[in-house]
Amino acid sequence: MADTTPPDNFEFQPENDFEKISAPGSGFDQEGDGLLAAGDEPQDGEVSTTTDNAGSFLKGVDPRDSVDEDESSVQVLVDLIYWRDVKKTGVVFGAMLTVLLCLAIFSLVSVLAYLSLALLTVSFSFVVYKKIMGAVQKSNDGHPFKVLLEMDIDLKEEKLKTVIQTLLNNINKTVNELRRLFFIEDIVDSIKFGLMLWLSTYIGSLLNGITLVILAVILLFTLPKVYETYQVQIDQYVGQAKAQINNVLTIVQSKLPFLKKKDKAQ
Repeated sequence: MADTTPPDNFEFQPENDFEKISAPGSGFDQEGDGLLAAGDEPQDGEVSTTTDNAGSFLKGVDPRDSVDEDESSVQVLVDLIYWRDVKKTGVVFGAMLTVLLCLAIFSLVSVLAYLSLALLTVSFSFVVYKKIMGAVQKSNDGHPFKVLLEMDIDLKEEKLKTVIQTLLNNINKTVNELRRLFFIEDIVDSIKFGLMLWLSTYIGSLLNGITLVILAVILLFTLPKVYETYQVQIDQYVGQAKAQINNVLTIVQSKLPFLKKKDKAQ
């Protein structure tokens, strides 16, 4: 009678490296193609990506810490301008426009005084209301503005150095450009600058400074979003306008050779 006893699976396991089960902690991940088994050496040009190395490399690392504060501030400003959060941008835009309109109607001292008085009235009323409610309910919630009072609002020396350095660089560039334009380093650029000043005299006779600031704020919160929405069409029209202007400048410079820009000495 034939022996029907099943063979011992452990004795007849095929010696195949791909079918071996790695021991726990060996560093071999059956689902991860990029991990090496314990004892295996990476080939030439291959980088070992064991879990131990990954764990030690990422240990204690918070990806949020790598974001620079200046970049985050710029990103917040960009999000406001492009209306990423409609409610937040609406509040900021409305508040700025209201203050500017008040400055256009009233004097600066009056606007600051009324805004400060309104803020003081609201905060004082809120504190009195919270204290009365705490006395009635016999609760000890503490000061309602405790978080704001304990917030660190001191100016940091490192921040001030960065701001001052950026401001100085911009001032130096502006002064150098104005010197170049006023003392006719390039006749074409100086003529363009003169035309811009001439147009500014007409704009100044029609609009005052605060009106220009109001228009600038409105354009700041509208033009970027409009350009983002209709970028293809706007780029097409702007390209056509630039081509026409360049053609006119080429014709004028061909008639008046002294208007051609001189090549700077290397």
